[in-house]
Formats: sequence, C-alpha cells, structure tokens
Amino acid sequence: MLLIGAVFDEHVKCEFVTKDVEATMRTMVKEPYVHHVPVLTGGVGYEGVYNFYKNDFVGKMPDDVNVIPLSRTVGKNQVVDELILSFTHDRELRPILPGIQPTGKYVEIPVVIVMKFEGNKIVYEHILMMAVGKIPARFYVPSVWSTAISYLTKHVILCTRIPINNHNLMPLLKRNHH
Repeated sequence: MLLIGAVFDEHVKCEFVTKDVEATMRTMVKEPYVHHVPVLTGGVGYEGVYNFYKNDFVGKMPDDVNVIPLSRTVGKNQVVDELILSFTHDRELRPILPGIQPTGKYVEIPVVIVMKFEGNKIVYEHILMMAVGKIPARFYVPSVWSTAISYLTKHVILCTRIPINNHNLMPLLKRNHH
C-alpha cells in the first residue's frame, strides 16, 4: 500500500505533469468530490469530478504553471499541503479566477490543499486559494466569507469583490518555508 503522501504527489503529477484525467481519477475513491472553496468550483461524485477535471482543470492550465511546495502535514488519513501556484495568466481559468479574462500577467497564488483518504484513495480535495498574492491590482476575487454567508443565508451566491494588492506576501511565504 502506498503512503498517502505519495498518492497525493501522484495525483498532482497526473493533474499538472502528465495531464491525464483517467490516471487522476484512479487515485480517488469511486465517488469523490473536489471543492475549490473561495470560488465554489469543483465536482461531486465520479461523473462530476471527472467532468470538472476533463472540461475545466486537467490540461487547461497555462503552459508555465508551477507548483511550489512550502509545507506538508500528514495525518493518519489526511494530507495538508501549503504551496504557491504560479503561472502566466494567458487564458481564462474558471477553477481559479472565474470570469477574469486573460491579462498576460505573471500570477502567484498561495494555496492550501486538504486531501482526505480512505486507504490509499482520495475521498476529497478542499482547495483553499488565498485572496492575496502577486496578482495584478485590477484582479478581483470573491470574498470567501461574503460568499459563504450569502450562500448559507439566502441560498444565492452573491460575491463581494475585494481588491488584491498584497505583493509582499510571496517573498515572506517563500523565505519562511525553506
């Protein structure tokens, strides 16, 4: 049986390096779910996750996408990775920056991924992308709390747009994790 950290790494490799949806799905249970928390994208169940990966995620990232690991915590049946996702924004990225047309700018986004396991298969991924980072000042993303509160109280997703302008965070994150 593979260690769950190795399964996590294989899953990410299938998403970003080999860009193989079927191989990505083989790392997961029969009815997984994927949830990008701040922007409410992902999928539920085999078909939902498969369609999300095939249509929106796997092989849809910019050619220069890079995953920079910062830290990892491994528990009995859960792995949490802190990383920086960097890329040139040369296409619309619905799972990460929905509705934002390509700018051609270089972007770095801090990300936390929580993967829950049953044995050596992934049950779910919770992807938490931070609303800070090296992102062009004209970018806006949904406020996590406003979105969650609006959804829970009104059953309608009303996103509050907040500007992102903390360009000093990335060097701090990188320096403190090496």
